[in-house]
Amino acid sequence: MSSEVTSGGSPGRSVRYRLLAIALVPMLIILPLLLGISIYRWNARFNAMMLSKVNDDLTIAHQYLARIRDNTGYHLAAVTEAARFQELLGKGEGDNGDLAAFLSDVAAGRGFDFLYVVGDDGRVIVAWRQMTSGFIRSDGPIVGSALQGKARAGIDIFEERDLAALSPELALRARIAIIPTAGSTPSDLLVEPRGLVLQAASPVKLPDGRPAALVGGILLNRNLAFVDGINDLIYHGSGLPEGSRGTVTLFLDDVRISTNVRMFEEQRAIGTRVSAQVRSAVLDQGRVWRDSAFVVDDWYVSAYEPIIDSRGRRVGMLYAGFLEKPFFQAKQETLIAIAAAFLIAVLATVPLFLHWAREIFRPLERMSGVIAQVEGGDLAARTGEVTKRDEIGRVALHLDHLLDQVQERDAELRQWNQELNQRVEERARALQLTTTQLETTTRQLIMSEKLAAIGEITAGVAHEINNPIAVMQGNLEVIRQIMGADAGQAQTEFRLIEQQMDRITEIVTKLLQFAKPQEYSGYTEHYAVAGVISDTLPLVQHLLKRTTIAVEREDRALQPVMMNRAELQQVLVNLIVNAIHAMPDGGQLFLRSVDSDMDGQEGVAIRITDTGAGMTPEVMQKVFDPFFTTKRREGTGLGLSISQMLVTRQGGRISVESEPGVGTTFTVWLPAAH
Repeated sequence: MSSEVTSGGSPGRSVRYRLLAIALVPMLIILPLLLGISIYRWNARFNAMMLSKVNDDLTIAHQYLARIRDNTGYHLAAVTEAARFQELLGKGEGDNGDLAAFLSDVAAGRGFDFLYVVGDDGRVIVAWRQMTSGFIRSDGPIVGSALQGKARAGIDIFEERDLAALSPELALRARIAIIPTAGSTPSDLLVEPRGLVLQAASPVKLPDGRPAALVGGILLNRNLAFVDGINDLIYHGSGLPEGSRGTVTLFLDDVRISTNVRMFEEQRAIGTRVSAQVRSAVLDQGRVWRDSAFVVDDWYVSAYEPIIDSRGRRVGMLYAGFLEKPFFQAKQETLIAIAAAFLIAVLATVPLFLHWAREIFRPLERMSGVIAQVEGGDLAARTGEVTKRDEIGRVALHLDHLLDQVQERDAELRQWNQELNQRVEERARALQLTTTQLETTTRQLIMSEKLAAIGEITAGVAHEINNPIAVMQGNLEVIRQIMGADAGQAQTEFRLIEQQMDRITEIVTKLLQFAKPQEYSGYTEHYAVAGVISDTLPLVQHLLKRTTIAVEREDRALQPVMMNRAELQQVLVNLIVNAIHAMPDGGQLFLRSVDSDMDGQEGVAIRITDTGAGMTPEVMQKVFDPFFTTKRREGTGLGLSISQMLVTRQGGRISVESEPGVGTTFTVWLPAAH
């Protein structure tokens, strides 16, 4: 293979395989597929023809059995209508010798195994041979119908005692030993003593006018002439292939009682049983079986149908079939011949196809290799000079021209892409900055709107509370003057009232400070935050002494801030008191100050960190809302709101970070004073 093909790698081989597929698919895939479909249809048709033939064979056997049954009835009817029979019957019961001889001739000529005249009381009047019992059961449908004046013929099962009553010879002939058979229904039965009898009865009148019946029958057990006659009728000259043979069988229940199916040494398979599958379909379900079946020792194309007795019961089966092996061998020989012809055609044509395709593969593989190199990043790869100027050669030249254009376009696209990426990055940074500013402005606007609304409400409430407080304080002085010296007895109560009014006054002052911060703002000054933190700690020392909280400081801020010192101290006291309340069981309180820039502006950050229970995200969202508090009995919920207002007024910010179970950090950021 050329170097261009090797460099192409897998794509080059793919071109070869595809072109080979184009050349060989019709021969190696489409033709075998068509042959397979044809063989499949031929095989299905062949099998259908075999099943159709065996079904026709079963139909002939059924019609033969029905004709024998009908002929038996016709023969008896003809006997009863014969003048000789009427003459002998009219002599009376005392002289039956001639009638018995007449019946004997009829039985011998028609092949009856028994023939007798029975009265309506079940007593045998005359029989062609001596019977062991003078009474025969006459309650069966066939004999009963004849006694009622209507001739009838059918097939019935005779029990061993019924056969013995007719003749011990019949009972012995009907008795069949069961031969264990592979695939049959499990059974403990060793002997089948019953007999399958083709029976007919025709009505007669006795001399005294009583009804009677002429009854005759043929025992089908071991009746080889019967099955051989059916077999000759069906398969004599039927065109079966050499080695095949047709078979016919009569079953009593699932036991073969008469058959020409052979076992070893040409012994007939009388006493063997049918497979459980066939028994279930035919005897249990009443269906006609048409399929391959294992018969004794080999596979046969078989057809089975149920035999119905005079009472409408399924008492046996009629079978017709032929050996499957010769047909199977014929199909195999046909398939081998078709396969051999196909292989010869392939061996003769495929090398020719390959020879013709070789000249096409080489230039295509070179082009495929070049395309693979281009896909790998080598835009300088080219097919090169072509020796032939046919269609494929012209395609190779066009490919090189297109690759030249692709290389030029690629260089331009790379340059444009670099410029576009730079512009996208610039726009993305600008958009991100704008988005951040918009979010911050939105949050500040929402908070301002909330504070403004609550401030208006709070200012009105505070002014309304001041007037009753002033009246209460004036009246308290009047009460003291009226009581005079007795006022000392209620000195404690007066003091408590004054304390509570002072507390109310303090709350009102905070409300007014929150509602109208511009009226309570003091002067501002420049100072370092470390001194304010030092002045604040003594104010909360009394609370720290009650706990086991350890205080740690870290003063690293160097820049001064500009804010009213008392207001910043108020903010720090509020945050430290909240941290102390968050650690009722003790902990650590960290106070840190560092220089920190925010949004490009220099400033100082004061961080108050506790190791308390922390806050959930839901509480963190509401912690700066006015009147929101987690202290059920203490506080007004204005501390953080006022602190935020004081810090924001100076251009600063308060933020919070918290994690449940870890602690909380409040950060106060103030711009540096310049």
